[in-house]
Amino acid sequence: MPRFFGHKAGVDALVRVVRASADRGIEYLTVFAFSSENWNRPSDEVSSLMGLVLVAVQKYLPELQREGVRIRIVGDRAGVADKVREACEHAERVTAHNRRINLSVAFNYGGRWDVVQACQKIAAAGVAPGQIDEALLAQHMAMSFAPDPDLFIRTGGEVRVSNFLLWQIAYSELYFSDCLWPEFGEAELDAALRNYARRDRRFGTITTPPVLAETA
Repeated sequence: MPRFFGHKAGVDALVRVVRASADRGIEYLTVFAFSSENWNRPSDEVSSLMGLVLVAVQKYLPELQREGVRIRIVGDRAGVADKVREACEHAERVTAHNRRINLSVAFNYGGRWDVVQACQKIAAAGVAPGQIDEALLAQHMAMSFAPDPDLFIRTGGEVRVSNFLLWQIAYSELYFSDCLWPEFGEAELDAALRNYARRDRRFGTITTPPVLAETA
């Protein structure tokens, strides 16, 4: 079948995982929806993905808003069509007061872009090189509002991080699943959480409940 059907099923999986995460007391969930490298995909696929954003916002936003999900869109919005950007801003605006779970959607995002844009902000502020440290850089990263992820989940049998949250996952526990993202659900999430619970974390800060990052 055309790839669009897989992407559509992926949106349904996202909603399942958001609800399952909220039910398990997870406070922060970050998902990789569209990378800055995805523009290199066939133009018809990119166009269908942009249209899917509009459909997903219209279909699911009212439900997620009622269920206490706060949505933030993380990434470079400069190259995104006005309609898509407006839909993202609308989702952020109507869910801004929600506190049950924080959902960050990485859209037109790349880990390297994130580091570069943070450095550009610091340089534009006229900060002297000797005053730049990890704490200052972290304050200018796109995910500065959230704690670093405790658990990074990669689906689809791929064993790589694919330029996702490169700065933030320095001490995250990594979990790789053979399950394709459109099929990912509660059982797979619980398997990842059980695996995480068995880990002996020697670096970073352990938080309860875990903070998740997922990429299809």
